[in-house]
Amino acid sequence: MKMKKIVYTLFISFFFFSGMAQKALLNKAEKEYNNYAYADAISIYEKLAVKGYEDEKMFQRLANAYYFNAELPKAAVWYEKLFAMNAKQEPEYFYRYAQALKSIGDYAKADKMLEEFNKKTNTDSRGILFENNKNYLEQIKLNSGRFEISDLNINSESSDFGSSFFNNNLVFSSARKIGKKEGNTFKWTNKSFTNLYIGAIKSDGTLSTPVLLNKEINSKFNESTPVFTKDGKTMYFTRNNFLDGRRGKDDKKITLLKLYKASFVDGKWTNIVELPFSNNAYSTAHPTLSLDEKKLYFASDMPGTLGQSDIYSVTINSDGTFGKPENLGKNINTEGRETFPFISGDNELYFASDGRPGLGGLDIFVSKILENGAFDAVQNIGEPINTKFDDFAFIIDSNTRKGYFSSNKNGEKGNDDIYKFTETKKLLCERTLTGTIFDSKSNETIEAAKVTLLDENNKVIEEVTTGKDGVYSFKVNCSKKYLVRVERKQYPAKENYIAVGTGIDNKLDFTLEKEKIALVEQLPALKKIKIGTDLGKTLNISMIYFDLGKAVITEAAGVELEKIYAVMQEYPKMRIDIRSHTDSRSSAKSNLVLSDKRAKSIMAWLVNKGIDAKRLKGKGFGESQLLNKCKDGVKCSEEQHLANRRSEFMILSI
Repeated sequence: MKMKKIVYTLFISFFFFSGMAQKALLNKAEKEYNNYAYADAISIYEKLAVKGYEDEKMFQRLANAYYFNAELPKAAVWYEKLFAMNAKQEPEYFYRYAQALKSIGDYAKADKMLEEFNKKTNTDSRGILFENNKNYLEQIKLNSGRFEISDLNINSESSDFGSSFFNNNLVFSSARKIGKKEGNTFKWTNKSFTNLYIGAIKSDGTLSTPVLLNKEINSKFNESTPVFTKDGKTMYFTRNNFLDGRRGKDDKKITLLKLYKASFVDGKWTNIVELPFSNNAYSTAHPTLSLDEKKLYFASDMPGTLGQSDIYSVTINSDGTFGKPENLGKNINTEGRETFPFISGDNELYFASDGRPGLGGLDIFVSKILENGAFDAVQNIGEPINTKFDDFAFIIDSNTRKGYFSSNKNGEKGNDDIYKFTETKKLLCERTLTGTIFDSKSNETIEAAKVTLLDENNKVIEEVTTGKDGVYSFKVNCSKKYLVRVERKQYPAKENYIAVGTGIDNKLDFTLEKEKIALVEQLPALKKIKIGTDLGKTLNISMIYFDLGKAVITEAAGVELEKIYAVMQEYPKMRIDIRSHTDSRSSAKSNLVLSDKRAKSIMAWLVNKGIDAKRLKGKGFGESQLLNKCKDGVKCSEEQHLANRRSEFMILSI
């Protein structure tokens, strides 16, 4: 009996001390996790997991630690266990699990996770972008196959990434050993801190043996991602918060990233200063310069950031001071990570993002910077540069179409390598705009309809005629807005705007309502007319179309004017005042001249049909009588401008 008590006591004690040990390990892991020492946290969590310990919070932390360390296949293992234990997770876990699933090639399941993510968030741009681009893999495929890539000869067993052109050299970041000495360890990854190295670029794109940039730049913490002015006298670069021997920390005692500036004096980089918009409380990193070097672009999680990190720009004043950083906005940034910006010689913004539909991890995207400073459609640059893993830090020489990028695709341990590439074909986003023309009553397709494609300024690009199937199609550029006009005898002309996207399917169908030819059908409405009435509104006349900058009556305009002509024949004493109006685009003077020509052109058409000129009066008013707010300097849609482009047929006498 005494022996049983001893055994029982030992049994209870074992579980007590075992439980105490587990709790101690969990507390230690939590401390490491909260201090961003993810590698150490992973080691402890996995020891507990091997012993059979299962806990929802631990699975969350373990999966996240792998995710934040860019070891997505391993993150997928633990997110799967987490969702098996409890599928009711916070939305962000659905997104991370989707990204991790992509890293193992399970796009079908990843898409299901993204659908759930979008249902739970509704307003998160990452979910909306996925919902609007569910065929993203097809879109990426269309952009793929444009690069020849190969490993760079200087990659080490450690992390090598983030290169930059400097004269005929390449400067890059590396965590490799300095001689035979191991560098200091970065707790996030348990790998050495990075330094900046430089190597001469050979004719085949490989590098000479790299050497340290210089000791004034390289500290005992991380240095990375430099950018150099064209004259080679100034460098902006990223470093942990460390200057003049002093290490800065945020309120959690974490040393974040900051941007610094250095000057090239007597063959050395010196005069290192912190950029004024950097701060102990947030990170600023990965600088690049605009073509005129008057703006610095960078990544940051400063207040006002939409996601985990956004891309910003800041003006560099002529006296060397800086303006206030500006977020590039939702056209570029998402609730995910946008980082590693680069401005090419073609004035294109390349950047890495995990917030847009991609192949997995960080993908590289590109957007043309327009003349007004806005950004064109964002496109995934495709395979083979983008993969299931993190692909980032893209730079290109716009003259040779050669460049470099970084990726952790070889192996699943999160080590980064630099790759060289040659772009064999530029990215031109061309899509097919198509549609079908239907009759509103019979729902049958309409043959011999003339379909005209016009640009945003109403300039004719192309015209086609439909066959028996009623189908039309045009080759168009992504991100452009077009006007499509349909004309067919016995039908009022119809037009619609469409903003062509990067999607595969861009469709715009038209349903036309057959014209009521017999004037008798209009008589009930005509009984209501009186002096001062707009005959055009009474007859429900469509807009009188003119080609851009012209006053020639088109076929579509003639169809509408036939109605005016018929009524004036029915009422031989009717006199009308033809008033032509334009929108506010172009100058007020030219608009006034053009509108007057159009009014006179309508008068001439009616006179040519047999209407006595004495019964007609005509004048152009240009942009002087706008129906809405769309005057000069006010941003308006095409539809709002369209409302101002009109012709009126005011009855002077009957």
